[in-house]
Amino acid sequence: MKTMYTTFISFIFFSLNLQVSSKSKKENWVNLFNGKDLSGWHNPYPHGEFKVVKGVIELIANKKFFLAYDKKFSDFVLEAEIKLPIGKANSGFLFRSQKRENGSMFGYQAEVDGSDRKWSGGLYDEGRRGWIHPKKPIENKYNKINWKNERSEAFKRDEWNHYKIRSLGDHIQIWVNGIKTTDLKDSTDSKGFIAIQHHGEKGQIYRFKNIKILEF
Repeated sequence: MKTMYTTFISFIFFSLNLQVSSKSKKENWVNLFNGKDLSGWHNPYPHGEFKVVKGVIELIANKKFFLAYDKKFSDFVLEAEIKLPIGKANSGFLFRSQKRENGSMFGYQAEVDGSDRKWSGGLYDEGRRGWIHPKKPIENKYNKINWKNERSEAFKRDEWNHYKIRSLGDHIQIWVNGIKTTDLKDSTDSKGFIAIQHHGEKGQIYRFKNIKILEF
């Protein structure tokens, strides 16, 4: 009887610990965009417009630019939603990215590809090495994703799309609408800025919302 009682008490404490742990993890999520204004964000470029309309960030420009969050991040999970404009469009989420002295940004980018190529969710090295995945295969045990299957169909061209980016050490993973599209190791950058992109098409409006981060 004593053994059963001890087991029961242990189970109760275990359940409580799980609940506390789950609650703590949930509370660690930080909204990078408050839905009202762009506090904590800045534009390092001399061009580009940005505003908040009904809880959505809108980027407008005639040349490519990135709107960056002020703080640098290292290990994290980033989640956000994006909607591309109709017509020619391309965007992305910079993460662990860097800034040059002239303000231009470069580094890891989770690709948002509006073309028929359908490489959304790939990993691009903006302003530096170019395509990492899917164009350039990375020889390691993580990069086993065959691009020409459901991964290429994950992105919904004219809808809101949910992105999840996980960076832990040199392990980089990207999901588009819950489908894993990139899973590889790369140690080029360990810390940097998060930024959202306008590709520079005149008159096009790029929209972003629900941007949040969980740091490790």
